[in-house]
Amino acid sequence: MNYRHGYHAGNFADVLKHVVLVELLRLLTAKDKKLFVLDTHAGVGGYDLTDGRAARTREAEAGIARLMALPRAGMPVAVARYLAAVAAYDRKFGRGEGLRHYPGSPRLVRAGLRPGDRFVACELHPQDVLALKREFAGDRAVDVRQADGWHALKALLPPVERRGLALIDPPFEAADEFDRLARALRQALRRFATGCYAIWYPIKDDEAVEAFTASLAGLKTLVLELRLKAAPAGKLAACGVAVINPPWTFQETMAEALPWLAAALDATPALTSRLSSASSPTA
Repeated sequence: MNYRHGYHAGNFADVLKHVVLVELLRLLTAKDKKLFVLDTHAGVGGYDLTDGRAARTREAEAGIARLMALPRAGMPVAVARYLAAVAAYDRKFGRGEGLRHYPGSPRLVRAGLRPGDRFVACELHPQDVLALKREFAGDRAVDVRQADGWHALKALLPPVERRGLALIDPPFEAADEFDRLARALRQALRRFATGCYAIWYPIKDDEAVEAFTASLAGLKTLVLELRLKAAPAGKLAACGVAVINPPWTFQETMAEALPWLAAALDATPALTSRLSSASSPTA
């Protein structure tokens, strides 16, 4: 519970995760049915990129700041939508020179909700959950809970809406985090087999990542990964997002966006699809 995302806000890993999130929300809210969204490890609502943590690491410079400086012509639509959401959040704090405020996943989710949709944001860190509650004070569409995200997957699924998206973005502080993740997913899918799940993970131990992705066999899954070609020593250099039960057209959109992102961020992309032959579990 020592992890603080403020040090890494807006970095290349956030870019990948949030491009995926914004596009999933767009597609899932296209149907005229209520949606439930669960953010298991929400962090705080947004981040000031000039504060002590983000300014110390300056990771946003090689991530969101690099993208915001690029021309929009020829940019994939999914990336353009994500950048528009980031710019809209930054504008809430007044116009300044360059990007200063970056939205965390709770803010991006909130921006994508329609009236009648429901959002539960879980955070265990006591300081971060207080910041998250302040961020959404008075907003009845957002239910902020100080809770263990792994327990929330079991307690809150299946939702009464019968349609849902779970964003799972653990800090990966524990040595057995991939094992906990696989167990939690199995339990969640038994309870809510038709839900959409977006799981972010770091790539530090290739063997652990391969074991995790192998555990997704038999599921309708799209796996997106980015590996930086050059990263400072000691910094995260690769990550992925696995999306279980993605909505229609999501794969096509990501097949366009991922190579473009990789070129813009000086990274190597990888996209693995198990959509054509797999089926969702029913037990």
